[in-house]
Amino acid sequence: MTAATQQSESTVGEQDVLAVAREQVLERGVGLTQDQVLQVLRLPGDRLQDLLALAHDVRMRWCGPEVEVEGIVSVKTGGCPEDCHFCSQSGLFPTPVRAAWLDIPGMVQAAKETAETGATEFCIVAAVRGPDKRLMSQVRDGINAIRESGNDINIACSLGMLTQEQVDELVEMGVHRYNHNLETARSHFPEVVTTHTWEERWETLRMVHEAGMEVCCGGIVGMGETDEQRAEFAVQLAELDPHEVPMNFLIPQAGTPYEHYETIEGPDALRIVAAYRLAMPRTMLRFAGGRELTLGDLGAEQGMLGGINAIIVGNYLTNLGRPAERDLSMLEDLRMPIKALSDTL
Repeated sequence: MTAATQQSESTVGEQDVLAVAREQVLERGVGLTQDQVLQVLRLPGDRLQDLLALAHDVRMRWCGPEVEVEGIVSVKTGGCPEDCHFCSQSGLFPTPVRAAWLDIPGMVQAAKETAETGATEFCIVAAVRGPDKRLMSQVRDGINAIRESGNDINIACSLGMLTQEQVDELVEMGVHRYNHNLETARSHFPEVVTTHTWEERWETLRMVHEAGMEVCCGGIVGMGETDEQRAEFAVQLAELDPHEVPMNFLIPQAGTPYEHYETIEGPDALRIVAAYRLAMPRTMLRFAGGRELTLGDLGAEQGMLGGINAIIVGNYLTNLGRPAERDLSMLEDLRMPIKALSDTL
């Protein structure tokens, strides 16, 4: 077989996966299979714009033009007993992050500032294996104080692995969405975390889903996983049927086992975002940590036009993000309306 023939057959295959996706995902709303996602992830650079355009069409068809804006705050930072290799908040690694707690007035102020950006979602995050009584009490007091301050922003939580009793308690507090990332494909997870299992995380998500809270579950790209594992992770997330999937890109953290990992290239990040949109046509895909480092301003705009329909504004947990004003200005320039609070309740 000549090189020209091989190139011709390859081109046909590349066109076929997008043609199949257009009929299967755009027209019928059926997400791609694992093999199909892998084909998309292996599309060459000259097919990227076609892929992004299709992902945007899928987002508009099945999710609409609105963008959900969220802010997050860490109520308990650092000192986590788990060994997630990407995380500077692990107490097992010699990172610069030290354990600290945020008081109730600080939580109220953070919620107020988040609401003032136009965000409709405020997520309370803690670096823990799972919440103890002290943390659950502080979350309850914080939510009550936020409500008493007159702030009606939606409140989500990310507090690690839960028991059924804790799930029920969060529902009673009025927490409407719970974040607990699976982080990576099941086959790759033991390379990333050894102090707990992928299945333990899945069990928490199952209980959250059955309790009626919205499920927020995503992961981090760029932790040494293969294309096959990225495709595997996409369909595992789709099986979970989450309301929202945060798309994070690894930020190598000093003192962690991944501190010397290279960040993934912008085109690869965009290809992954688009592939995940085609795997989950109706799911909210949120730009989260690492997009500034991986994509920059132009790439962020391309992502918003390539399947993304939600965004975290401001800073992340231990990393600086873009100023909220820049993201809100970007959405205005792209003529993408911010999802109203009444639409998220």
